[in-house]
Amino acid sequence: MNILTKKFSNPYNSAPFTQINNENFKPAIIELIEETKREIEAITNNQALPTFENTIEALEFSGQQLDRVTSIFFNLNSAETSDDIQKIAQEVSPILSEFGNDITLNAALFKRVKAIYYKKNNLKLTTEQQTLLDKKYKSFSRNGANLNEVDKARLREIDKKLAKLKLQFGENVLAETNKYELHLTNENDLSGLPEGAKEAAKQLAESKQKDGWLITLDYPSYIPFMTYADNRNLRQELSKAAGSKAFKNDDLDNQNIVLEIANLRFKRANLLGYKTHAHFVLEERMAETPKKVLEFLNELLEKAKPAAENEYKNLENFAKKTDKIDRLEKWDSAYYSEKLKQELFSLDDEQLKPYFKLENVIEGAFIVAKKLFGLQFEKINNIDKYHGDVLTYKVTDNNGDLVSIFYADFFPRKGKRNGAWMTSYKPQFIKDGKEERPHVSIVCNFTKPTKSKPSLLTFNEVTTLFHEFGHALHGMLAKTTYPSLSGTSVYWDFVELPSQVMENWCYEKEALELFAKHYETGEIIPIDLVNKIKESATFHEGLQTLRQISFGLLDMAWHAGESPETIKNVKAFENDAFKNTNLFPDVKENCMSTAFAHIFQGGYSSGYYSYKWAEVLDADAFDYFKQEGIFNKNIANKFKEHVLSKGGTENPMTLYKRFRGQEPKPEALLKRAGLIK
Repeated sequence: MNILTKKFSNPYNSAPFTQINNENFKPAIIELIEETKREIEAITNNQALPTFENTIEALEFSGQQLDRVTSIFFNLNSAETSDDIQKIAQEVSPILSEFGNDITLNAALFKRVKAIYYKKNNLKLTTEQQTLLDKKYKSFSRNGANLNEVDKARLREIDKKLAKLKLQFGENVLAETNKYELHLTNENDLSGLPEGAKEAAKQLAESKQKDGWLITLDYPSYIPFMTYADNRNLRQELSKAAGSKAFKNDDLDNQNIVLEIANLRFKRANLLGYKTHAHFVLEERMAETPKKVLEFLNELLEKAKPAAENEYKNLENFAKKTDKIDRLEKWDSAYYSEKLKQELFSLDDEQLKPYFKLENVIEGAFIVAKKLFGLQFEKINNIDKYHGDVLTYKVTDNNGDLVSIFYADFFPRKGKRNGAWMTSYKPQFIKDGKEERPHVSIVCNFTKPTKSKPSLLTFNEVTTLFHEFGHALHGMLAKTTYPSLSGTSVYWDFVELPSQVMENWCYEKEALELFAKHYETGEIIPIDLVNKIKESATFHEGLQTLRQISFGLLDMAWHAGESPETIKNVKAFENDAFKNTNLFPDVKENCMSTAFAHIFQGGYSSGYYSYKWAEVLDADAFDYFKQEGIFNKNIANKFKEHVLSKGGTENPMTLYKRFRGQEPKPEALLKRAGLIK
């Protein structure tokens, strides 16, 4: 019997990772698709008149085991992949895509959904039920249910191709990341590097039976080298290696894949009656239209660009004065920014890192969650893990009731993609009067412990942990009836609010004193360092904002413009999209688009602007906390009740206004960023 096809018997119904063999996945997915098809047929062929319960709810709760197995599989493909898993992903993705189309293009099923949708005003539905009905109806109408048979066949073909191309894109980027190594045997080449970074590089070399030191494109290796290494030529080499991922006209090149994805998305949108992919996507976002997104980004650009230009000029002058370089290049940015920051604020990451031992920061996030939302975190060892590094916790409320199972995976390794993300292994929902609690995971790539030191985080890594933990809280505290409306199942430009708002606690003395303790002495972080963290929080904010805007504009260029078929050169097209945001000289070997996984592999296509959009919400929300006290129980309860627990059950602006009492004001963000007084 295949372990994946039946309800799991592990504690808390958790995923049985150690009992799963890779060869279980494909047969299980195929078997569970057939099982779900039978459930769909029962709904479609029901002789009773369509009702909300026998059609919409039945559809919502169909295929639950299939959803669990596919979420386990694709999460592993991101966090612990292998050649086997990648091969299976290429095989099952088109099958799953085809099955998804089988549902949304099922005319008889859509007829039942429509019958309920058209009489929804007479049904006395709850707000959540109305939202679910709207979502189910749109899942059909927005995905081809109204098309003729010829166009339905075209849509199926497009979706199958897109499923495979997105996977191939990600596999190429991961292969490029794993392939590159900067092998150094002369210690002088590590001049400027902190001892911890040197030790980590030596350990990495030893693990691969090599002399000397190894630097890779994994962030905990790449970032310290780019920030501290004095050897400018080596920084240039490393920067070009990172910037040229999947842009070398070889087997791992993504240029044609990018063009094909953009083109297929455009054709798909046209087929469904939308002008562009962005018009299709944004219909279901707070921003609503590409016009609004571009107005939002350009308004921010107008405010941020003068500050960014001034910061760039100051940085260039500083670099020329310090080292007499001819011109400031991309591989100089982090290096001289760090030196200038040290000069201006007498602050650098190496001063801060001893106060941010990973275990203490995790504990800090837990204490903040306890003070705000009454959560307790208990480390447990009786549930399966997919890798030895993964930490597992049982999360309970003040009554001792189970809130969530929580997985945390912090260190880079070969089978894990770069970056940081939150995901779920089991959703929260209520069925037949019984509530199922969620299983939530955060995945990061932080500095590993060395032989002499524990994992000490940079301040940027601290805010990253709190960011992903904010997403996790959104998942953990979900309290909805339906799984597709639970937790982070919200509009994409709202999903970053809980994550970004949590970052704010990292800058507050009252919060830092709870967990920022020297890993050797236990000394609480000195107040002068806390003040310096706050003072330096807006350092190069103009440049950072410009960078984020540039990514948002590139995303919109790919997805909101005229037919991508006319684009012949990925690099030239990208340069044109960057023309109003680029301050650094172009590097001809580099291309952002070919490794821009957020929009070509993940779910951020036509949605990268969401980070800045949600910053407006988070700055406004935290301003509310600060007015009443950052651990004010009343404000925390309102945030939990109206934002974190409600998922996607209502329009996000309605939820936000219930929490805040008003619409968000962008002034809070601009003030926090130091862009206005």
